[in-house]
Amino acid sequence: MITSIALRELRSMFLSPLAWTVLAVIQLILAWSFFTQIDFFFNIQSQLATLPNAPGVTDLVVMPTFEVASIILLMVTPLLTMRLISEERRNGTIALLLSSPISMTEIVLGKFAGIVLFMLIFITMISLMPLSLLMGTELDLGKLAAGMFALALLLSAISAAGLYLSSLTSKPVVAAIISYGLLQLQWINNSKTGDASNTLDQLSLLGHFAPMLRGLIDTADVAYFILFIATFLLLTIRQLDSQRLQG
Repeated sequence: MITSIALRELRSMFLSPLAWTVLAVIQLILAWSFFTQIDFFFNIQSQLATLPNAPGVTDLVVMPTFEVASIILLMVTPLLTMRLISEERRNGTIALLLSSPISMTEIVLGKFAGIVLFMLIFITMISLMPLSLLMGTELDLGKLAAGMFALALLLSAISAAGLYLSSLTSKPVVAAIISYGLLQLQWINNSKTGDASNTLDQLSLLGHFAPMLRGLIDTADVAYFILFIATFLLLTIRQLDSQRLQG
C-alpha cells in the first residue's frame, strides 16, 4: 500500500505544471552554474599546475555545482511539500483519506516516499552533468557519491518537515511560508555558528550537511538526519491520528 500511495503522489507531481516548471528552471540555473565553474577551472588550470596537491575538477567544478543545487532545491522543496496533505484538506478528500482502512503510518510513509522519489530524480539529473566530465577527465567518484548522498539526506529531511507542516493547515501557501521560515532560521543559525562543539551548530541541518558535501561521511551526521526525518514523520502520523479520532 505504501508503494501505491508513493507512486500516486509521484504521478500527481508529474501531472502538475509546477513540477515541470520547477524541473526546467532548476536545470537551466544549474547548467549555467556548471559551465561557469568549468570556464573558471580552465582559466586557472595553468596556475593549478604549479601547485602541489592542487584541487582537481571534482573540488572546483562538481562540489560548487552541488552547493548551488542544494540552495536551489532547499528553496523549491517547500513549494512541492506544501500540497501533500493540506491540498487533500482543501479539496475535501481528507475525510476519505482518514476514513479509509489504511493506517496513518502507511499514508504518511507513502506520501513521504513519493516526494523523496521525486527529489531523487532531481538529484540523478543533476549528477548527469558532473558525470559527463568523465569523457574528458577523471573525477573523484567517492566525493561525487558523498555529495549525492548528502543532498538526498538534506532534501529528505526538509521534505519530512514540510509534510508535517502540510498536515497542520488546509492552506498550502501557509505551509510553504512556515517551511521557508524554518529554513531561514537554519541559514541564520548556520551563518552565526561555525564551531562544531556549538549546541546550535549541532542542531543545524546545514551544519551536518556541509562536511558530508565535502566527502566527510560521519555516522553522527547520518544519524542526525535519520533522527530528524523520523521525528517529523512520527509527528505527522500523530497529527493525522488525532484528526481521525476527532472525526
